[in-house]
Amino acid sequence: MQTFRYVMSRFLQALFALFCVVSLTFFLCRLAPGSPFTEEKAVPEHLIAVMKEKYGFDKPLIAQYGIYMMNAIRGDLGPSFKNNGFSVNEIIAQSWPISMLLGFVGLAIALVIGVPVGMFAASKRNTIGDYGLMALAMIGICLPTFVIAPLLGETLGTRLGWFDVATWEGSNAWLLGALTLGLYYSAYIARLTRGSMLDVLNQDFIRTALSKGVSPMKILFKHAFRGGISPVVSYLGPALASLIGGSFVVETIFGLPGLGQHFIKAATNRDYWLINGTVIVYSTLILTLNFVVDLAQAWLDPRRRSNA
Repeated sequence: MQTFRYVMSRFLQALFALFCVVSLTFFLCRLAPGSPFTEEKAVPEHLIAVMKEKYGFDKPLIAQYGIYMMNAIRGDLGPSFKNNGFSVNEIIAQSWPISMLLGFVGLAIALVIGVPVGMFAASKRNTIGDYGLMALAMIGICLPTFVIAPLLGETLGTRLGWFDVATWEGSNAWLLGALTLGLYYSAYIARLTRGSMLDVLNQDFIRTALSKGVSPMKILFKHAFRGGISPVVSYLGPALASLIGGSFVVETIFGLPGLGQHFIKAATNRDYWLINGTVIVYSTLILTLNFVVDLAQAWLDPRRRSNA
């Protein structure tokens, strides 16, 4: 019963947060200067009036909000004003899998590199190996993706010829994009893993295990890993959301038609429904991942359920 209340509490909080984000985005778009019908050339007023009537912009703002929210609940995110003939649902369906692919593969790379590096550094605390690995991690944190991506493209793509450096269809350029994101976030995960593992390794039960003659490797993986990995699990939700939502730089560099590029173009072109649609997708992703992380944290530490 306690677990059920915990799950429902987190679920309802996520729904309320999504409602607030979508509502705020709707009104902020409408309050921003300009409109979807603004063009470089002057458009006659009567044509603008016809377009506003067609898309329901002639109704009061609160009525437009109600109509949009009802359509969104049914899964209809409306038409794209600047992509003629395409709805927001179609644009998201075409581009979202690419961003998801980059995000999940990038996160897998980050975990495969970051967690072992952090654990090794913690086990060799204050040694040359620890200092060297953490120095590399700090360099990785300081180098943004728009620096890492061209370097990888030039080295692994142009010079060594292992990867394509642009285009999508029939290309493995997406692997370079995922590697770029993975290397960047592996630096954060390595430092986070090291810090959390050091906290656990300094606990009394670890010293007791050492005094009983338990091998350091067994202590590291059996006794310390579960507690030490808990902060990393908390970080995975926001990290994956950042990987997917922030991949538009990598998508642009490697010519990948992901959702990030549509989001930027929608904001530039004042494509209201496409902005709202991408915000709904990203917000749902972030809230879902945080919800999953909360459940994982509750499983790792049952005390969280009793405090909820």
